[in-house]
Amino acid sequence: MSKKLNEQYKAELSPIEYAVTREAATERPFTGKYWDFWSKGTYHCICCGTPLFESEAKFDAGCGWPSFFVPKEHAPIEEIRDNSHGMIRTEVRCKSCDAHLGHVFEDGPEPTGLRYCINSASLKFDSND
Repeated sequence: MSKKLNEQYKAELSPIEYAVTREAATERPFTGKYWDFWSKGTYHCICCGTPLFESEAKFDAGCGWPSFFVPKEHAPIEEIRDNSHGMIRTEVRCKSCDAHLGHVFEDGPEPTGLRYCINSASLKFDSND
């Protein structure tokens, strides 16, 4: 998949979607459209449309962001060490378009023990998959 220029993303995305996905910003907790959203379907990358997470893997972590215990099978998720803000974390990006999605932590539920803490602004939900 070809990558778009930042000007194209700016024209297609809202200001918060652009800030989160292209500049690695974070939306405020409990403000995103998917943090308390429980419909069945698939969450796609807002930038390229790649399927990333299934609703069956979503859980309420109480953190204010959509949380998933595992990505969709074969999802192009890239995990990168993040040393920003005086802490060591693992950043999660869409490998198809390099969009920042959020972070993954090792405090999630079984069976993986992982919590993919993902910004709503980086996702687009589809109930028709």
